[in-house]
Amino acid sequence: MLAVLGLFFLMGREINLILITALLTIAGYSLTDTVVVFDRIRENLKTKQRENLETVMNSSVNEVLSRTIITSATVLITSVALFFFGGEVLHDFALAMIIGVIVGTYSSIFVASPVVLLWGGKRPFAKK
Repeated sequence: MLAVLGLFFLMGREINLILITALLTIAGYSLTDTVVVFDRIRENLKTKQRENLETVMNSSVNEVLSRTIITSATVLITSVALFFFGGEVLHDFALAMIIGVIVGTYSSIFVASPVVLLWGGKRPFAKK
C-alpha cells in the first residue's frame, strides 16, 4: 500500500476515494496471498520435521508459486484492460491495482518468508 501511495504522490496524482478503494483491495489481495504462503509453510513444517527451516520454506514457496503467478496474472490482465478501456473514472483505480498487484505479489513470494526467517523463526513442531 505504501508503494502505491508513494508512486501516486511522486506522479502528482490526487488521493481520492477511488484510490482508497484500490488500496484496500490491494491490502486484502496481498494479505490473502501471504496467508496462503504461510499456511503452506505451516503444513510442511508438520510433515517435514527432519529438514531444516530454509528448505521447508523454499519448497513451500515453490509449491504455491504457480497458483500465485496465475492469480496475479489474471488480476493484472483485467486491471490493464480497465486501465486502457475503463474510462477516466477507473483510470486511477486500475493504475493503483496494476502497481499493487506487482508489488504485492513480489512481497508475498520474495519478502514475507525471508523476513520471518531473518527474525529468527523457530520450528514450532520440532521434537525436543
